[in-house]
Amino acid sequence: MEYRTLIEPDRIHGSLYTNAEVFSHELARIWYREWVFVAHESELPESGDYVTRNVGRQPVVITRGEEGVIRVLLNRCSHRANLLCQDEKGSSHSFRCPYHGWTFTNSGELVGVPFRNGYGKTPIREKLALSRAPRVGSYKGFIFASLSPSGPALMEHLGNAAEAIDRLVDLSPDGEVELTAGWLKHKVSANWKMAVENQVDGYHPRFVHDSLFSAAKYQVRELCTDSSSALVRDHGNGHTELDFRPEYRKEGTSFIWFGRASEAKFPEYVERMVRRYGAERSRQLLMDGPPHVMIFPNLFLAEMNLLVIEPIGPSLTVQRQTSVLLKGAPEINRRAMRQTEGAMGPGGLLIPDDCEMMERNQVGLTAMSPEWLTLSRGMHREYSDEDGSLASNVTDETAQRGIWKKYLETMTEE
Repeated sequence: MEYRTLIEPDRIHGSLYTNAEVFSHELARIWYREWVFVAHESELPESGDYVTRNVGRQPVVITRGEEGVIRVLLNRCSHRANLLCQDEKGSSHSFRCPYHGWTFTNSGELVGVPFRNGYGKTPIREKLALSRAPRVGSYKGFIFASLSPSGPALMEHLGNAAEAIDRLVDLSPDGEVELTAGWLKHKVSANWKMAVENQVDGYHPRFVHDSLFSAAKYQVRELCTDSSSALVRDHGNGHTELDFRPEYRKEGTSFIWFGRASEAKFPEYVERMVRRYGAERSRQLLMDGPPHVMIFPNLFLAEMNLLVIEPIGPSLTVQRQTSVLLKGAPEINRRAMRQTEGAMGPGGLLIPDDCEMMERNQVGLTAMSPEWLTLSRGMHREYSDEDGSLASNVTDETAQRGIWKKYLETMTEE
C-alpha cells in the first residue's frame, strides 16, 4: 500500500477508512507499536486488582502485583489460546484457564499444570508463562502500554500533550484524578479514525449539537464560530486540541466550562483549591477549566469526561466513556457524573449525535465519487504558538491535518 499517494497535505483518499488491508496495516504499525492508553491507576488500587481491555484487537489484562508493579498481560492462555480472564474487572492473585485448568500468577508465571506427568521432563512452566507487553509506562496515573520492545519513551511520545494531563490533574485539590465511576460503551459502525478526527473538530458543533446548545443555559455555540477567539492546536505526534481558554479568559470568571456554575455553588472545593495552589493559581485553573485534547491514537481528554477509542474492524469502533473524578472534590464529582449521563449516555445529547454523524460518514464513503475528503480549511491562517504547536481558529482543520501527518509518518516508517 503506497500511503504517500493516498495522503496529501489538504486531502485524504476515502479508501483509508474502508480498506481491510489498510486496517490490518494500522493494527501492526500504530496499535501494536505506539503507546496506547490502557487504564488508570485508580482502577487498580490494591494488590491483585485487575481490569481487562484491548490494545487494538489484542485482549489484555492489566494487573497490580503484590509489589505494586503494574503489568499488562496478553489475555491468552499459553496452552491452547483460551481467553484466560473474561471479567471486566476484579481482584485475584492468579488466573485459572477454564479449558484445561492451567493456572498463572497475576504477574504471568505459570504455576499450575494439571496431570503434569503427561509432559514428561519438558520444562513447561519455564517456557509457557503469559506474554507481557514489553513496555508499560504511567504518567500522573494514566497507564500506557506498547506491544513493541523499542521506540520512543512514553514522555517523548506524549510531548506537549503531557501538559494537558497536568491541567486535568491540577483541577483536583489533592492533585489526583480517579476513573472509578464505571464505563459507558458505544458501538459505532464507523472507522476508528473518524472518531479520532471528530473529537477535535471544531467546525461541526454549531450544527450537529445545536439542540444541546439550545437547551443549555450558556450559549456555548458561540465558542465554535469564525469570530471566536478559541483555537485549534496541533501539538505534534498526532496529539491535538480544541483550546477554549481564550474565550473563557475574555470573560474572566470561573466555571464557565462547568455549565456556568458559580464559585458560591462549590465553596468547599474552591477553598481546598486555594489552600493547595494559592489564590492566583487557583483562580486561573478554575477559569481555564479542563482540557479538550485528543492524545493519539486512542485517549480523548474530553474536559470532565474521558473517552477511549477501540478499533474493531475497518467499519466498526467501540468508544468507552467515563466521568473524570477529582480526588478531594465530591461536590464537583456528583455534578460531573450527571453531566456524563446527559451528554455521553445512550439517551444523551452529545455522543449519540457524534456517533450518528460518523456512521453517516462511513455510509457516504461507499459512494464512488468524489474519491477524496477535503481537509483544507484554515491552511492560510495557521501559525506557530509559543510552545511550537501549530494553531488556528477553532473551526479550522489544523487538528485533522496534524493527525494525518502523524499517521503518514507512522505508516511509512521502516
